[in-house]
Amino acid sequence: MCHHINPRSVASYLSGICNQLETYFPDVRTHRKSPLVAKTLAGCQRLRGVPTIRKQPLSRNDLCRVVAHYERSKRYDDRLFVTLLLTGFYALMRLGELTWPDNPALQDDSKTTKVRSAVVSTEQYEFFLPCSKTDRLFEGNRIIVRAIDHPSNPYPHFVSYLASRNKRFPLSRELWLTSRGRVPTRSFFIRRLRQFFDASIAGQSMRAGGATFLAEAGAPPPLIQASGRWASETFHIYIRKHPVLMQALLFGGDADQEPQYHH
Repeated sequence: MCHHINPRSVASYLSGICNQLETYFPDVRTHRKSPLVAKTLAGCQRLRGVPTIRKQPLSRNDLCRVVAHYERSKRYDDRLFVTLLLTGFYALMRLGELTWPDNPALQDDSKTTKVRSAVVSTEQYEFFLPCSKTDRLFEGNRIIVRAIDHPSNPYPHFVSYLASRNKRFPLSRELWLTSRGRVPTRSFFIRRLRQFFDASIAGQSMRAGGATFLAEAGAPPPLIQASGRWASETFHIYIRKHPVLMQALLFGGDADQEPQYHH
């Protein structure tokens, strides 16, 4: 009867069941963690488990391809897309931190980055992220992106976008705005991303690519975790390189540049 249920979902179902029954059966979580249940779940995973399909990470070569395509474009939305892509990669940001959901009911202005928080200096730009998935105290995070000596340098693109945005929408509060004066949605970004990449690349590919780049450049895991604002060590799944390849990159001198850290 339940053959259609993914084994990875069973633990979540059990957690929900325990939550409902705990008032009447205080020991229900103890039974949930019993060896019998744990071994049954493990066996279910081995027998019926299916591999997790994760999106591929973007590389800096991928970024250069997009940058080169829009190099001569003067369109406002093109500037916005490139800036979002580069910022998301180098600041290890989630797509949901840069765009709004397509469903209007889920769009929350309190989570929108405001233009007044943006600061540009000679070597970096920064802005304040009001909240994120792991920000349980709603303290927000200061995002800092430094200029780099590489064709995918995000700094000039952000400066160009910000000047264009301030000229076009001087009275609007949001930092990220489309040519229509609206916060870009997920579909706005994904439609443009599909012009260059297939379905194996998606919004999370920016974050995975940025984490992989930092790992290749020799950044220690705690710094990658802090840069990406991960609350736990689950960030390891975003580093999409085999450990043997990572070792060759780190100790073989193949990383072409020191990492740029973001806080």
